[in-house]
Amino acid sequence: MSELKEIERSIIKTYRKEIWARFVKAVKDYKMVDENDHIMVCISGGKDSFLLAKCMEELQKHGGIKFELEYVVMNPGYDESAIRKIKEMAKLLNLDIKIFDTDIFRVVAKIAKESPCYMCARMRRGYLYDKAKELNCNKIALGHHFDDVIETTLLSMFYGAEIKTMVPKVHSSNFKGLELIRPLYLVREKDILNWKNHNSLEFINCACDFTKSADYTNSKRLEVKKLISSFREKDMNIDYNIFKSMENVNLECVLGYKFKNVEQNFLEIYDKESDDRL
Repeated sequence: MSELKEIERSIIKTYRKEIWARFVKAVKDYKMVDENDHIMVCISGGKDSFLLAKCMEELQKHGGIKFELEYVVMNPGYDESAIRKIKEMAKLLNLDIKIFDTDIFRVVAKIAKESPCYMCARMRRGYLYDKAKELNCNKIALGHHFDDVIETTLLSMFYGAEIKTMVPKVHSSNFKGLELIRPLYLVREKDILNWKNHNSLEFINCACDFTKSADYTNSKRLEVKKLISSFREKDMNIDYNIFKSMENVNLECVLGYKFKNVEQNFLEIYDKESDDRL
């Protein structure tokens, strides 16, 4: 069996329960893919996005839904070794990638030294939306996984002073008809790492100067990742509980909430309930 075939087989056989089944469940449960979609799969060069690309390819071949795929790599300012590594991995995985260049790293280093990751993510999103429109795609697939979701949930509470999470799909507010989807939404990072190691695959990491610096070791996301890991040692259900909490929000027991920029205060509901009892 060729190396490529073994890699592909490992997704749907060796890691069928951990990766393939959860990928398919997310796609179906959250209705991410429709007939005749034209989906741009974003490949950063890391393990998550390359696995996403192969899962989307398998779904296209065997999922019973007719849709088109574009594999796009946005170069935010990688050095030549990183680009070379991405091209080598794309060739190994038989993915016909389109690479386009941007100056995101340079701009972020100049204007957002205090919050580079936030600004980088915002700029990436804008470039990706523009590219999707150029390619006539109606959806953009990103490689965010289960751990990204629960980490974002806690980050929002600890540092954003609000309760929100990373949702499985979202309509673009600036590009009409364009939707962002996260098909690896239910796939855990440890299983992606196991798949990577099982096939002896080597991917790039973020590849920006900031992640190589001492400041990154003190990043808020890394803090939360370590915190969840410490909780997991005491309770193996902690990941699931954080995730499910976003499906089990009891609006009778919150101080307030906001929907479509309209705020609702606990006291308004409380006083209304009191009036209804009279």
